[in-house]
Amino acid sequence: MRVQPDTLAVRHYFEELQQRIVARFEMLDASAKFVGDAMENPGGGMSRPRVLEGGRLFEKAAVMFTHSRGAALPAAATERNPDLAGRAFEAVAISLITHPSNPHVPTTHMNLRFFLVHDAHSPVWYFGGGFDLTPVYATEEDCRHWHATALAACADFGADVYPMVKEACDRYFYLPHRQQCRGIGGIFFDDWTRGGFDTSLAYVRSVGDAFLPAYVPIVERRQQTPFTDAERAFQLYRRGRYAEFNLAVDRGTRYGMQSGRRIESVLASLPPLAAWRYDWHPPAGSREAALDAFLTPRNWVGRGEESGG
Repeated sequence: MRVQPDTLAVRHYFEELQQRIVARFEMLDASAKFVGDAMENPGGGMSRPRVLEGGRLFEKAAVMFTHSRGAALPAAATERNPDLAGRAFEAVAISLITHPSNPHVPTTHMNLRFFLVHDAHSPVWYFGGGFDLTPVYATEEDCRHWHATALAACADFGADVYPMVKEACDRYFYLPHRQQCRGIGGIFFDDWTRGGFDTSLAYVRSVGDAFLPAYVPIVERRQQTPFTDAERAFQLYRRGRYAEFNLAVDRGTRYGMQSGRRIESVLASLPPLAAWRYDWHPPAGSREAALDAFLTPRNWVGRGEESGG
């Protein structure tokens, strides 16, 4: 087992994963391509943003890779570990979002990140990340597939892993001012060092490799579903909730702003269009009203061992 963390191994995997996801998304959309250039980061390192806009399938999609260095971690990265404040660091990350054109195709988010904090005696390192799904018109089939794939990604790393990271996802992707989850969750983890560097990296790879098998079958099932103007209006209304989370709650947005990253990249996760309606509620018994039942944490995999069910 490797004693010292290998930043280059993490970077190689994240770059390869970015390329793989970009290629698959372009194949799914078949009408638009990702654009973006490699650029240097303040303090060292580089970023490779990739953004697709105005596609047949994806109104907007972004798959971002970043390798950054700095003299001190931003405050958003030391909230849970204040003893790391003021220390030099490296961070390697991949993050993505999709905002599909069709309201029946869910929005999704995934990010994986690695922090290495330098120390005179011994470096401090940890992984974080996960993926979650935000449907507008949810189905049992899609939710169960999403969580079954997440469970499989965790299966080789301990029976307690999926219940733990599922509960963490439900807890994190929550809008306290709305008292509602953003979506149906997935998996989410912070400060991950379990089993040492090699085992932790293997877990992160398992999560990253599971993303496309979790999301693509749902896209393929729903992308041809006809939709009405009213369904499109509801999609924009729900995108407003997504934007609220990213701007008011999300640590990643605050981290990007505090670290001096290019603001276009930091805010690439925001939808191209969204709407807010004053004190609006969907009609009782409507499919729009039915979404609320999906936004309460529950057991999606038919087993009783995970939290939130």
